[in-house]
Amino acid sequence: MTTHSTDLRGVIVATALPYREDPSAPAGLAVDYDRYAEHCDWLIANGCRGVGPNGSLGEYSSLTDDERRKVVQVAVEAVGDRGVVVAGVHGPGWHQARHWAELAAEDGAHGVLALPPTMYRASAPQIVEHYERIAEVGLPVMAYNNPIDTKVDLVPRLVAELAAIDNVVAVKEFSGDVRRAFEIAELCDIDVIAGADDVLLELMLDGAVGWFAGFPNAFPAESVEIYDLMTEGRFAEARDLYQRLVALFRWDSRTEFVQAIKLCMDEAGRYGGPCRPPRGPLSAGHQQAVRADMRRAVDALAARAGKEG
Repeated sequence: MTTHSTDLRGVIVATALPYREDPSAPAGLAVDYDRYAEHCDWLIANGCRGVGPNGSLGEYSSLTDDERRKVVQVAVEAVGDRGVVVAGVHGPGWHQARHWAELAAEDGAHGVLALPPTMYRASAPQIVEHYERIAEVGLPVMAYNNPIDTKVDLVPRLVAELAAIDNVVAVKEFSGDVRRAFEIAELCDIDVIAGADDVLLELMLDGAVGWFAGFPNAFPAESVEIYDLMTEGRFAEARDLYQRLVALFRWDSRTEFVQAIKLCMDEAGRYGGPCRPPRGPLSAGHQQAVRADMRRAVDALAARAGKEG
């Protein structure tokens, strides 16, 4: 086993995945690897620390095995030595998750993001074994606490058990309970990473040192600016910018977050495009609401730029 010491801090973008129409592909949509490479390059060029392929936002569960591996390979090549690639290795059991971690290591990823066992409400000992087996691969591991989707809650005392595992270096905290950052810090030494865009400011005030983020897919430079202002202790400036975007960021915590972020990318002049099943198009009402939040955010950013100018 080779042990890597890369930290997984900073703004790492849970990348959305572009598709192109292809009747022979699953659901008539083929992964557009060229567009994906360009998107990864654009995110790094706009100051992001790295990219996170094959997360929930990257629709990993809708991909074939070959597609899932190639997405990581494309991200690694696109990022090069300018940043880090943290590959999602989520799986129902540790044997599947470890398999994806082994492939990620082979393909040059710098770390992995791992949910606890999916589709099964695992016990604490089963969760610990899950992460022990993934960590044996040798890449830095970011545990992902998403009790809303997995029905498994990595509560602070369980995070402390995971922190004792070699190579488990961080926890992506998506419970929405910002009180946990202090409790985790009281129990163990592990990097807390903000996992929900609409609690970034609060979690960073309480000690989070990274952001595994969704909306930088549409607003990378502004997102990095918020993060940098927070790390520099310029809280009032960070709050001012964050407040202009937080209504939009709330979509990151909603069921329709993938479609919403892709729509915002389209509205921002990027390419978001459609999703594969089970995610269908947004309802007309949700489209209207996302576009309205997007317009307000863009207007608020323009007002800020005019004020500074």
